[in-house]
Amino acid sequence: MLTITLLGTAATMPLPDRALTAALAECGGHALLFDCGEGTQAAARRAGVNLMRADAICLTHYHGDHIFGLPGLLQTLGAQGRTRPLALLGPEGLPDIWAAVRALTGPLPYPVKPQVLMPGQPLALDALSEGWPAGARLVPFATKHRVKCLGYRLELPRAGKFSPEQAQALGVPVQQWKLLQQGQSVLVKGRTMAPAEVLGAPRRGLSMVFSGDTAPCAALEQAAQGADLLICDATYALPEQEAQAAQWGHSTFGQSASLAAQARAKRLWLTHYSPMITDPEEYAAQAQSIFPAAECGFDGKSITLQYEEAQP
Repeated sequence: MLTITLLGTAATMPLPDRALTAALAECGGHALLFDCGEGTQAAARRAGVNLMRADAICLTHYHGDHIFGLPGLLQTLGAQGRTRPLALLGPEGLPDIWAAVRALTGPLPYPVKPQVLMPGQPLALDALSEGWPAGARLVPFATKHRVKCLGYRLELPRAGKFSPEQAQALGVPVQQWKLLQQGQSVLVKGRTMAPAEVLGAPRRGLSMVFSGDTAPCAALEQAAQGADLLICDATYALPEQEAQAAQWGHSTFGQSASLAAQARAKRLWLTHYSPMITDPEEYAAQAQSIFPAAECGFDGKSITLQYEEAQP
């Protein structure tokens, strides 16, 4: 299963009930933090999530409302006793950003490993930390903003159903069954046995997409294909604001809903609201008229995505 929690849904400036952009994806004691706007730490405390679990912070771009929470969070993790490495991921320009952040934090008691990601080049999550499901990966893609910006698709594939009968027929000791179920090969009577020999066809996994700041674009629509959850830029509320949204590299409620419908996503959470939007729910109906599974995001909103079981 995969739990997603919105920590900040504001754009440009924080509001009393709305921190700047951040979201956390958790799976089996591991996590990825997407962006780290001002107020992320306090929002995490209110939401009851533990940022110590993060294996990586995935930055979409380097505008202040997406990164100004970084120095404080990195220092807090050190004060809480973190020693294991933390990956810092983002588009081109990351080395300069990390140099500035490091100057603010000073020495940390754990290694931070900056890594520039390029669109279309997936990152295997087991390279960050053991414990992610076999084959889990993060796929960055270029979005349409005023600066270089990445969106991210998080994919958790699911292996086929394990066949005890086939394992027994092949002479696999019961003690090795779990390794095969986890996608690892085992040695049986001098022969290397691959998981595919005892697993059925792959089953549908889980996926979520975090758009970052973007106007509607083909890359986002492609990345969102069939996603269980699309978290999408909705900086502007009204259709008549589309020209303004395009000028600044953002989307409206209706544009995000249209993209979710075209991508056949399962759910859409709107986020990154302009400070002018004091109550996003006032505009929810227009998005839902285009894509009924659209919902307004809010700080602390959370969902646990479950694997689908095959129908008999």
